[in-house]
Amino acid sequence: MNFGRGPSVVLNVGGTRYSFSREVLKDFPLRRVSRLHGCLSEQDVLEVCDDYDRERNEYFFDRHSEAFGFIMLYVRHGHLRFVPHMCELSFYNEMIYWGLEGSHLDYCCQRRLDDRMSETCTYYSAGEPPGEAAAEGKGRRAPGPEGRKWLERMRRTFEEPTSSVAAQVLATVSILFVIVSMVVLCASTLPEWRAPENRSVEEQSRYTAESVREPSGIIEAICIGWFTAECIVRFIVSKNKCEFVRRPLNIIDLLAITPYYISVLMTVFTGENSQLQRAGVTLRVLRMMRIFWVIKLARHFIGLQTLGLTLKRCYREMVMLLVFICVAMAIFSALSQLLENGLDLGTKNKDYASIPAACWWVIISMTTVGYGDMCPITVPGRILGGICVVSGIVLLALPITFIYHSFVQCYHELKFRSARYSRSLSAEFLN
Repeated sequence: MNFGRGPSVVLNVGGTRYSFSREVLKDFPLRRVSRLHGCLSEQDVLEVCDDYDRERNEYFFDRHSEAFGFIMLYVRHGHLRFVPHMCELSFYNEMIYWGLEGSHLDYCCQRRLDDRMSETCTYYSAGEPPGEAAAEGKGRRAPGPEGRKWLERMRRTFEEPTSSVAAQVLATVSILFVIVSMVVLCASTLPEWRAPENRSVEEQSRYTAESVREPSGIIEAICIGWFTAECIVRFIVSKNKCEFVRRPLNIIDLLAITPYYISVLMTVFTGENSQLQRAGVTLRVLRMMRIFWVIKLARHFIGLQTLGLTLKRCYREMVMLLVFICVAMAIFSALSQLLENGLDLGTKNKDYASIPAACWWVIISMTTVGYGDMCPITVPGRILGGICVVSGIVLLALPITFIYHSFVQCYHELKFRSARYSRSLSAEFLN
């Protein structure tokens, strides 16, 4: 610590005192307490705590003393539980103040917190205390230059569809362009759509002058122009350009837009020669990547956002599920190949000639799809098939509880954020 004197410091939390050495504060598990170690002046100290006594070297925090006692039990023993007879949201507010998150709670208390948030439709993030969330909901902004305010307004208009009337109009237009582009993409694969032209597959892949003048080419060019302009504007008004490029939805936008320009450039530089004919398959693959535009709808629908956020947070559970399936697949495929084809009992099943071939039967059996293209014919093989199906149901059900738990939490988190922007939109109408 670069401020204060004495070998130890005293934390006074709601009247309860705790004494620590200076070195302990440096790597203290609570972020707010560890910040005291880097304070250089009394002004820096008062930004962390509520009051400071120089003579006693005592730091005062006007917080709930009993809640901090339970937080200190977590620091000492590694287990964090709710204070009895205290509101879960109030205790969570104390956790956020001291620098903890909901993941630090024991699993049973995490479920209580999620249920409480679901009932009240409330969400607080670790970087956004309740006071700041309320201030944002009221539409208050820090004073700044007019140019910065204009950029912030533009960024919110393009990034948050419910933040203003203009943002809702822009989101509606973007959704219409996505729907139109998907309809044109699906219609272009119909035989009736290509029959009048009677062109070869390679000719259909090219962006020639004649194809651009067609209705489908004109609609596609207009949609690409809109998506390109939207992406450029969002990139210009973004705060962090590197973070903008790394976002998954922005990567998808780039993957959906780039193939059109690549195809046009290849047509311009190669003309009608055989090089483009050989590149016909590549161009068809690039054009089909327009299907990624459907994922752009995730910007405007909470359901798709919840799905993406859940997959992001539950990647450990998803990996665990894949490991379960792979282990079971290896065991059951080897046993099924042995029972159906490897024992030479006079009834060889050619469908199970190898372990990789048996893996297909195992995966469709464990997922209860059951195409029926492969099935065991021996009695031991059928018994093994029944065990495989039951095992698949059990293994698939094991991580579902964790994924559902995260899905509910993500849904209410995004719903609360959307409701906060809706309140600011209502204030805009009133003004």
